[in-house]
Amino acid sequence: MSTLFLRTLREDPADAEVASHKLLVRAGYIRRAAPGIYTWLPLGLKVLAKVEAVIREEMDAAGGQEVHFPALLPREPYEATNRWTEYGPNLFRLADRKGADYLLAPTHEEMFTLLVKDLYSSYKDLPLTIYQIQTKYRDEARPRAGLLRGREFIMKDSYSFDVEDAGLDASYAAQRAAYIRIFERLGIEYVIVQAQSGAMGGSKSEEFLSPTEVGEDTFVRSPGGYAANVEAVTTPVPEALPLAQAPAAHVEDTPDTPTIATLVAVANAQQPREDRDWTAADTLKNVVLALTSPAGERSLLVVGVPGDREADLTRLEAALSPAAVEPATEEDFKAYPQLVKGYIGPGVLGPQARPENVARGDEGDAAIPYLVDPRVVEGTRWITGANEPGRHVFDLTMGRDFVADGTIEGAEVRAGDPAPDGSGPLELARGVEIGHIFQLGRKYADALDLKVLDVNGKQQVVTMGSYGIGVTRAVALLAENNHDELGLSWPIQVAPVHVHVVATGKDDSVFEAAEELASALEADGVEVLYDDRPKVSPGVKFKDAELLGAPYIVVVGRGLSEGTVELKTRATGESEQVSVDGAAATVAARVREALARARS
Repeated sequence: MSTLFLRTLREDPADAEVASHKLLVRAGYIRRAAPGIYTWLPLGLKVLAKVEAVIREEMDAAGGQEVHFPALLPREPYEATNRWTEYGPNLFRLADRKGADYLLAPTHEEMFTLLVKDLYSSYKDLPLTIYQIQTKYRDEARPRAGLLRGREFIMKDSYSFDVEDAGLDASYAAQRAAYIRIFERLGIEYVIVQAQSGAMGGSKSEEFLSPTEVGEDTFVRSPGGYAANVEAVTTPVPEALPLAQAPAAHVEDTPDTPTIATLVAVANAQQPREDRDWTAADTLKNVVLALTSPAGERSLLVVGVPGDREADLTRLEAALSPAAVEPATEEDFKAYPQLVKGYIGPGVLGPQARPENVARGDEGDAAIPYLVDPRVVEGTRWITGANEPGRHVFDLTMGRDFVADGTIEGAEVRAGDPAPDGSGPLELARGVEIGHIFQLGRKYADALDLKVLDVNGKQQVVTMGSYGIGVTRAVALLAENNHDELGLSWPIQVAPVHVHVVATGKDDSVFEAAEELASALEADGVEVLYDDRPKVSPGVKFKDAELLGAPYIVVVGRGLSEGTVELKTRATGESEQVSVDGAAATVAARVREALARARS
């Protein structure tokens, strides 16, 4: 440690919010270079390399072959797939001295596709799986939580190429199984959930989420085994009701009803139902959204959701991708005077919008599209805005009095909601996405004309799969899940070293014994960090050892006169005295046993 490029910190960095960020900086594993961008220091690189080694072993065992692409890429392939535009502001764009457009790659589907197109032309060349571990770049609007959400990060991405859909199914299954082995070997808890493909495109999509309170992703699971990212949850659609059962719609004055709760109270007092009380779930809240396309075009959309639920912008963004979604502004409402804020109803929206109720824009008259929650089925009756200040319409019935342009999954998902597959009530949890696997199908092969000759000599578009793991995110998650109030506590399979040897005291004999022990351990294949700093107090050395988080700490000091050293297990805090003469053999045996358990 006297020569190691390392400075530990006693105070948390000011910009750190989560434990992994605080500890990785304090322990000298990473240093901030810019928002969301970090420099890796020697100990951090050792952990990163061990995570990468596990990934490589399992990718190779699953039949993958490693390649390596540049991070700086030309615009043209991304234009062909429209992702130069679809990625919007998340893409780092730049131009060279001749004015040619380039990007810093957020992902490499296009380049993998073009490489295979360049080299392969026959069904005999397939199936093929190739992968890389490479730095990626995304211009995150709000980088946070250290390595958990950065603007520069390391990712393993692999891609499978098959002639037939059955081959894609087999490749997908092989990669899925490899991911399970990777996360189990790394000691990362995970849940496999249904997901949406987003800008990646494709059909089948699953995420590997690691449950943690600091996670940005919300997912659901049921007692019967259903699990999905909240963005991918579908609402069980109720049965339609007979239209004849609903009373005629009628508009009523509803003064002093600024909230759903006050509206329901007025409804029950002045317009009671014949069968039961009105509830918030009987009100139809029409939420005005502003959509911005990747090309920068702005438009409005109105989404109708039951009044007992909030609109979920995360779910709406997933459903409306690649558009950016935000609540409409005051300027938007001024541009569309038919939208009476607080009293918007279906009468001025979607299919039933009348020309006189539609604002004239640069492109002439156009109705604002109207989408509703799947619970808004034919025959359901609602209290909703009458498009007049202080007035609502009662018993407005879907399918008789209004229709929509379609449905959208945009309402919040709540604990206790029924699972879509009928497997019980949903439980909500937070998690970090550590892996995502997609069946891309032929989207990229079609766009970039990747074809091979099939067994009959005919051109066949190749079908693809895409499989990603956040490598730097895995390091952060391991730190997040393996620490205590003293510092980090690495699992042995990813720890920067297996043993931290600490020499305490001023006697030369202590340093000689500690160095001899460290050398004997290294000769036996054990990775050692030796704290040989001569003028550093034992207290500081102990604090550093606990902060750095090696699985085993050996203290050579006070007990040396009695022929013993202290062996501490970092994860449990257990401590024991072992003979100096047998210390190297004892510690090496512990390390080998721990490594064997980690592999099993």
